[in-house]
Amino acid sequence: MTIKAVLWDMDGTLVDSEHLAVEALRQALIGAGLTVPDDLYDTVVGRAADDLYRRFVRELGLALPPVAWEERKMAGYFAAIDGLQPFAPALQLWRRFEAAGIAQAVVSNSDRMIVDANLRKVGLARPGLVTVSRNDIRQGKPSPEGYLRALTLLGCAAAEAIVVEDSGSGAAAGLAAGIATVFVPYATCPAPAGVQQLSDLSALERLVLGE
Repeated sequence: MTIKAVLWDMDGTLVDSEHLAVEALRQALIGAGLTVPDDLYDTVVGRAADDLYRRFVRELGLALPPVAWEERKMAGYFAAIDGLQPFAPALQLWRRFEAAGIAQAVVSNSDRMIVDANLRKVGLARPGLVTVSRNDIRQGKPSPEGYLRALTLLGCAAAEAIVVEDSGSGAAAGLAAGIATVFVPYATCPAPAGVQQLSDLSALERLVLGE
């Protein structure tokens, strides 16, 4: 298989941001007077913000309207964004793929403001970069819509691409789009069926560049 494009998830894959996002959620829930579930991290990672809002309304009794909730959550995240770090091996591999002429895109369940801010913070933002945020599509992961949109924007077929993920919902989206999907070695959950667990990122480099 010849790989012409690498489609990266962002949070937990390119940038070590999930702990910041979950802490912002935790503080927002506390600020709304709600009890934070013990399994918050495990049940929110990889999920779209609108799905989580509906879940919090349904299960926790969140009464804030969507705009007020987003403002509170975003304020907490951006207050902590100076602590954001990239996953250095992933960033280095991005640069190698870029130098080799491999097309790349970022497909995230995060809102556009967070996608842009995170990529700027780690030095990946540039004119013409293909990114798909939750605001750009009707349904977030595990729907394949984001990955299919990225393929369209890159002019690439599913058989010519590979998805790099760290969450079950993201992996489900990649597989549903018909794209070979791999899990980064530092993922916090095991790779689902049909997804290759990478032992290290050099394995991804070999898959893509054939070296």
